[in-house]
Order: sequence, then structure tokens, then C-alpha cells
Amino acid sequence: MSEAVEISESVMEHPFVRQMVIQLRAMDSYGTYDNWSDEKVINPLVLTKERKREIPVVGDPDEVIVARLKAYYNALSSLIEKECGLMAVPVVNLTHEGFGRAFIVVGKLIAMDKTLRDVHRFGFPTMEKMIEEGEKIVSKAAGLVNEHRTVAEL
Repeated sequence: MSEAVEISESVMEHPFVRQMVIQLRAMDSYGTYDNWSDEKVINPLVLTKERKREIPVVGDPDEVIVARLKAYYNALSSLIEKECGLMAVPVVNLTHEGFGRAFIVVGKLIAMDKTLRDVHRFGFPTMEKMIEEGEKIVSKAAGLVNEHRTVAEL
């Protein structure tokens, strides 16, 4: 991967980015990230045009990319849980080719549903774009939970 992308301190302090770092570090069972800065841990999620060009159009995701994807949905679930006060659980169903679906379930309610394609190219053009996308999903899911709270509490 090409050299690291500069991420501002204010972006690194955003609650969604903080949660992503927490989730990525939690999934690091080999201790690879122990001596890494938070910026270095989250940097691979930024797919600039140059970085995206380095990734083949067709390919299978490796376990590191799948872990990043799961960390993303875990972070979303955690923030939805904080917003509504009910447990949110991510469910990621993925084929070895990188296609599938991701759900976030709150009680008996599916609060978020996303079709996954080309997971081997999972990432965002900028951290700001990741934050924007994450906030939109959390807001929409929390709205659904509050609108259908009786189902979410089952």
C-alpha cells in the first residue's frame, strides 16, 4: 500500500473514529497493533485514488480486510446502542469472493441492512467520508429503533 495518508487530530478525536480504533484494536488477536499509533491503525481504511488503483478490480478479501469490515459494523452497532439504549448486534454474511450482506439487529428489528460487494476494496476516500457515512447509518438506524421500539425491545 502506498504511503500513509495524513489524518488531522480533530478527525482522530471524532467519536466514530475513536470507536473504529477501539474495534480494530479489539480484533487484533496477535498484538500487531500494540505499538502502533491510532492513526497508523486506522490509516488502511482510507482508500485514496492511488491506493484504490493498486487493488485489482476482481479479487477475494483476505482476513485482514474482513476484520476491518467487521470492525466497521461493530463500531456502528456500538454507536447505535449508545444512541438508543438497546443492544445492537452486527451480522455479516460474506462469501469467500467478497459478496454478501450486513445487518444490524436490535431485538427483533433489523435496524440496518446493506448489500456488500467487492469487499476486497473496502474503504473510504477520506476519514471525513467514513464519518459522514457512519453518522448517516447510525442516525437512520436509531430513528428506526425509536419508531419501532416495541419490536426492538422484543
